[in-house]
Formats: sequence, structure tokens, C-alpha cells
Amino acid sequence: MAYCLKGHTMSFLHNFTCRRCFNRTLATGLVATQISAFLGHKAAAADKNVTPVPGSPKTVRSHVLDTVADTLQVKKPINAMSEYLNGFHFYADDMGRQVEANHFCTHLTEDFHQCVIYEANQTNARLIGIEYIVSERIFKTLSEDEKKLWHSHHYEVKSGMLVAPGVPRPGEHAFMKDLVTTYGKTWHTWQIDRDHDLPLGIPQLMMGFTRDGQIRQTFLDDRDRSFGISTRSERENRADIPMPDVAAGANSWQSGTAMQLQLVEMPVKNLKR
Repeated sequence: MAYCLKGHTMSFLHNFTCRRCFNRTLATGLVATQISAFLGHKAAAADKNVTPVPGSPKTVRSHVLDTVADTLQVKKPINAMSEYLNGFHFYADDMGRQVEANHFCTHLTEDFHQCVIYEANQTNARLIGIEYIVSERIFKTLSEDEKKLWHSHHYEVKSGMLVAPGVPRPGEHAFMKDLVTTYGKTWHTWQIDRDHDLPLGIPQLMMGFTRDGQIRQTFLDDRDRSFGISTRSERENRADIPMPDVAAGANSWQSGTAMQLQLVEMPVKNLKR
């Protein structure tokens, strides 16, 4: 995780530690953070037991080729990812199926983020989905059918469920103040709660929690132990963030029905043999 630090005093630390810069709002909060707090804050969770994917171990040749490619190639979309968020999703049509989600996001504009989602923050973690995040202003311009695919972030932020691991409190608070009014559309491409070995089936629409008692407490407890944080403390720290009114059309699952993808056979158009 990287931080955008301002001022001559912090310039060396910035150049030495930053691979990517955080967004402008978070940077403003970090400027006010003492260096001691910055250096002392935990930046990563302990490694989880991640199920290995099928296949033989990588050969020396593969390691060499990967290292050369990593050294020589420019990966601008990857380098633009500045934000790391940890939270939870559930399948839109089954709240009993709940998954931890580690988001790595690019802040393209003040109204739009795009994120890739992994099961954990470690090198061998499985890529499980994507999420697009838009401001309330953009969400309100969507069609009624499109809005059914989106969920609000008001509860995830206010409850302390959504966290930015490693970011000192002032910076995280500033970031969450912006996120509380946003909306996300999330597709998981790997149903890791069901298929451990391979990403089988089709993408599934996911949703976010909206009140206490919906998520399994064990999920939060395990996450808190892993990161050395407290969801309760996060909630208390955000008590001053105003709770927004959720825009009509979001969280459509609350009506008792939800949108979800199904696989159907279709004729191929413009087929050339």
C-alpha cells in the first residue's frame, strides 16, 4: 500500500517507500498524521491458508521468464492501483453465501473507481472478481433496471466492516467519508466458497450488507485477528461521518428477489466457418 506524502520533510520517505500514490482525499488526511504513527501502523494481514490451484509447481524456466517480464514490461493499469480495501460480499440471490473480498482499486475520477478482487492480500491469492464504484451523482443517472445491479456502501463504511488496511486513522477516515455515499456493482468470477480448485461456472452478482446481524460474526472476528484491528473501534471512529440516505433503486435484493446471471444457449450471429 502506498501513500502520497507532501512537503520537503516527507519527500525522502515518499520517494523511498511509495510505489503508487493514494488519491487526493486520503493524501490530505495523511499529511496531518505523525511520522511515528505512520511507521508504526500495520500494513498487511498475516498470510492466510490459501488453497493452491491445480497444476505442477513452476519450473526454474518459468520463474526466470516471469522475473524478466516483470522487470522489463510496463504495466500502467497495475501501477495505477492505489487503494486496498478489505470487506465482505454475499451472493445477490443467497445471503447465506458470504465471501471476504480484498479490493485493489484505481481512482480514475472523483466519481469512479475500478477494482480487482482477490481472496487475500498475498502473492498466491486467487483472483475472484471485479467491482465498479460510482458516486451518488452517477448512480442516480442510471436506468431503473441498471440500478438493480448496484449496492450501497453506507452500512459497510459506518459499521467498520469496510477497512483500508495499513492506512493511519486520519487518512482512512477521510477516505471512508468519501466512500460512504458511493455505490458498487460487483461480479465474482470464482465461487471460492463452492469451487476451490477452479473458477467454474459463470460470474455471479454480489451485494453488500446493510445492517447488523446479516454477516456471520466469525467472518469479522477472523478478519480482525488477521489484520490486528477492531471492527468495533472502526465503527466508533466513523461515528461522526453522516449516514446518507440510500438512493432509490439500490440494494434491490431487499425486496425479496434479486438479479442473477444464468447460462443459456444462444444462436451465434455473423458466424463464419
